Amino acid sequence: MLKIIIADDHPIVRRGLKQILADTPDLMPAGEAGSGAQLLDMLAHGDFDCVLLDLSMPGMHGLDVLQKIKREQPRLPVLVISILPEDQFAERALRAGAAGYLPKESSPDELVSAIRKVCSGGKYMSATMAENLAKRIQSQSKETPHETFSPREFQIFRMLVEGKGTKEIAATTFLSVKTVSTYRSRILIKMGMNTNAELTRYAMQNGLLA
Repeated sequence: MLKIIIADDHPIVRRGLKQILADTPDLMPAGEAGSGAQLLDMLAHGDFDCVLLDLSMPGMHGLDVLQKIKREQPRLPVLVISILPEDQFAERALRAGAAGYLPKESSPDELVSAIRKVCSGGKYMSATMAENLAKRIQSQSKETPHETFSPREFQIFRMLVEGKGTKEIAATTFLSVKTVSTYRSRILIKMGMNTNAELTRYAMQNGLLA
């Protein structure tokens, strides 16, 4: 019996995932967390075979949580389940240590298959993602500017191009306004740009706006 811990800030989503696991003979919902901090605490005091991790939770960004898990428990497979665009976040999640990435619109059968695969030591990605990844490797000889961002930089970049102000970003990410301003400056330097409008134009041209 594989013990699975679910990390998602929406109770309805957690309930649905728990039901899918409970209906599968070899899988067991063994815990649930509503934030990254709660998940990390539970992992430190429990024994689990797999983590189902949402990227959009309060406090720590999911990619930061993922990296911390992999530092502390490198052999624990983490399957990211997210509503965030697969073409923008799946590769980042895999680079950060995820064993797989599954869009939330996937079927229960696909979820079960993905869990079994990562628990057996494999990697999981959708056919669409695998094809897009192969095309990108073939067509790009070097990283585009936004691909050099850290997970936190990419999170703040996304918020900036969505039109959010420094104070709003600070409140959402639980960072100080000064820290967010520092991240913004760093992002502009990496991109070789001077304004948020330039960042937004770049995001539109590269399909980075949901």
